[in-house]
Amino acid sequence: MIFVVAALAGLAFGAGDQYLGSLRSLVALGPWTVSVSQMSALWLLLPFAFGCTQDRPRQAMVAGLAATVSALVGYFAMTLSPMEGVALSSAPAGIVPLLRSNLVVIVGGLVTAPAFGLLGQRWRVSGSWVSAALVAGALLLEPLARQIDGRLFGPSWVWAAEVALGACLVAGFVLAGTARRRAVRPA
Repeated sequence: MIFVVAALAGLAFGAGDQYLGSLRSLVALGPWTVSVSQMSALWLLLPFAFGCTQDRPRQAMVAGLAATVSALVGYFAMTLSPMEGVALSSAPAGIVPLLRSNLVVIVGGLVTAPAFGLLGQRWRVSGSWVSAALVAGALLLEPLARQIDGRLFGPSWVWAAEVALGACLVAGFVLAGTARRRAVRPA
């Protein structure tokens, strides 16, 4: 059942991300949408969240992969949809060029999705601080990495919100880890 939920959530996530990055969204909602769409860390948070639902490593990796592959399908389907001005009759011809031009993204997703699914499972099962640090670090450090690379575009408040989300995640991990240690300690 979790794999169906992961697939459906992934489809919605990918389609929503692509919509936020579209010209239609930019005109209707403003430049913040493009900045949110460019965030890579959210694509790591997705498989991590589904990995957190699993007790076994293999299922966590598959759940993370299912969510991310479905998100990529949703993203690419939206890209080749009438919402983006692509006629349904023209969409099939655009599939191969779209996949070719996004090969690095696809391969990256196929590698990071199971890894972050596993990190989610390790957090759930053992409270792995490495897992917590990697997922929170992705949110906290992405704006800095983009700044160094010269790819930090859009309103600064969007990137500040990403850092704030990362800080909230750190606080949540600390609280959950503290509660877990208290529950394990003998009275």
